[in-house]
Amino acid sequence: MLKLLGWMVLLAATFGAGYYVGQHPIGELRKTVGELSRSLRDTTLGIERTIRLRQGLVDGKAGVVEAKSELLDKNFGNAANALAQAVENLEKASSVERERDAGGAQKVRPLLAKVREAQLELSMGKPLPRAKLDEIQKELDGLLAQ
Repeated sequence: MLKLLGWMVLLAATFGAGYYVGQHPIGELRKTVGELSRSLRDTTLGIERTIRLRQGLVDGKAGVVEAKSELLDKNFGNAANALAQAVENLEKASSVERERDAGGAQKVRPLLAKVREAQLELSMGKPLPRAKLDEIQKELDGLLAQ
């Protein structure tokens, strides 16, 4: 009895598949598969760009936090180096953002200018208020929360 039921299910599935292929020509199926693969590729690339952007922002934030720590220890040279690393990471994030948004609103560029300015002040030996780095860190947190 079980064999008979199995054969009936197999025949019904075969008939259903044949009917579907008969109603939808192979060219249409190839077109549908092509559209699905393009959609999947675009989605995957979008996710990869988003991850690279977030990684650049996180690495930039790490540099800012390290610079704050070095400022507390009065190591101004190390703080300037940490900010230089943060600038490098934010530049990578900015290039990914330009790639991803293609003419959209640039959010990393103004922040990048602030970090460059702070790094320049430190490298010239000028005192840098900790509040400025706190403000930069809050802006980075805001970008990461989006």
